[in-house]
Amino acid sequence: MIREIYSAHLFLGNAMDARDLRLLYDYRIRAVVDLAVDEPPAQLSRDMIYCRFPLNDGGGNANEIVDAAIRSIITLVDNHIRTLVACSAGMSRSLAVAAAAMAMHTGKTPDACLTSIAASGPHDVSPILWSHVKAVHNHIVGGSS
Repeated sequence: MIREIYSAHLFLGNAMDARDLRLLYDYRIRAVVDLAVDEPPAQLSRDMIYCRFPLNDGGGNANEIVDAAIRSIITLVDNHIRTLVACSAGMSRSLAVAAAAMAMHTGKTPDACLTSIAASGPHDVSPILWSHVKAVHNHIVGGSS
């Protein structure tokens, strides 16, 4: 189930949500950021923005891919584009990367943003992934990008 997490422009969902055009149109989603490495790419309509950054919950994700996912979400939200961030179950990768983007956008810490998101629905963020996402976030904030 799609849930709003920030400023009427950032939403979380799972792989099924990201592939359900009727649901995406019902929520007026204009962009999908797909983080599910283990799902086939979504086939969306021509008027939708689709960004795919295949991540896994364990180690081994390239810093550049995590960085690009975070920055893409920030750019979409900054431009007031209603964006769905999705992974397979909608409980780990999507929360972690969205929390890092939210932190960049609000100036809050990634941990505070993740806590806020986790309080609003199901979550099961991989500690390995979260540690990596925070490190990339800190690298971006530190200006060493």
